[in-house]
Amino acid sequence: MYKRLLDYNDGEELELVVLIKNSQLRHTKKGKLYLAMSFSDSSGEIRGNFWDANDQDAATFNAGTIVELDGKREEYQGQPQIKIYSLRVVGPEEGYDLRQFIKSAPEKIVDMKEEINQYVFEILNPTWNRIVRFLLKKWDKRFFEFPAGKSNHHAVRGGLAYHTVSMLRDAKGLADNYSQINRSLLYAGCILHDMGKVLELTGPAATQYTTEGNLIGHLVLIDEQIMLAAQQLKIDLESEDLLLLRHMVLSHHGKFEYGSPKLPALLEAELLHRIDDLDASVYAITNALQHTRPGNFTDNIMSQGGRKFYRPKTDESLGKAHKLE
Repeated sequence: MYKRLLDYNDGEELELVVLIKNSQLRHTKKGKLYLAMSFSDSSGEIRGNFWDANDQDAATFNAGTIVELDGKREEYQGQPQIKIYSLRVVGPEEGYDLRQFIKSAPEKIVDMKEEINQYVFEILNPTWNRIVRFLLKKWDKRFFEFPAGKSNHHAVRGGLAYHTVSMLRDAKGLADNYSQINRSLLYAGCILHDMGKVLELTGPAATQYTTEGNLIGHLVLIDEQIMLAAQQLKIDLESEDLLLLRHMVLSHHGKFEYGSPKLPALLEAELLHRIDDLDASVYAITNALQHTRPGNFTDNIMSQGGRKFYRPKTDESLGKAHKLE
């Protein structure tokens, strides 16, 4: 049976074709150069260090390159890694497709699309409904293919849609519990809040930030998309409905230090920020725990303030959960 990257156990040697997801040239304490790398295929991602590297190695083995990896799986400080014996760039004539090496969200795109459309039916405000439908149609392919981030959370094919579906489920629970919540506004905010990432990121393979992403960012990019949609749909650009929707996306990072140009000033905007933060945190912590042996702590999770989280020796719920990355 064909084995994938994460199918190997500690101590097993491997020789297989993988994608370089990340590659950074660094210095050891003694000043020697090495490449801190991560490799991926459809089973997930694992790290490895390419020792005694040089500038030419960094140029050859960069992110997005398909390589033949010869090495051995080991454990270092409770975490799996690959001891690299050798790397060889795989040429296009060898017939490999980049999509073979990309981890996908644990739910099917067709199912997520159907579920999101069901929530759209519950957006009863005509302005918000029309804009949401317009932008979902405009960015359909990217929205359901792109990750929600470069590395912190939902960094998989379909991750943006998966993040959105998860947030909508949380939003439904809150709206069912608190009758004062404007369900339509909260659902519209959930669907649109990160849609600017279809312009901020390059796509699911070896994800990088675009020039627009680096210079403008997804909050402002989606606000611009909302205004362009309103113009094309001949919606009053000074209407309160449009203003409320724009506030939802512009304030969803919640704090100035998190890049939010405005602080939430609507109940639904505050909830959108908290749901977004909750879902991203649950994903990041769960993903780290899934790559940690029972009875050990995770690596420091930078998105969680550098904290480590413990994986209990027995945890049936985590064991039954979808494998994330």
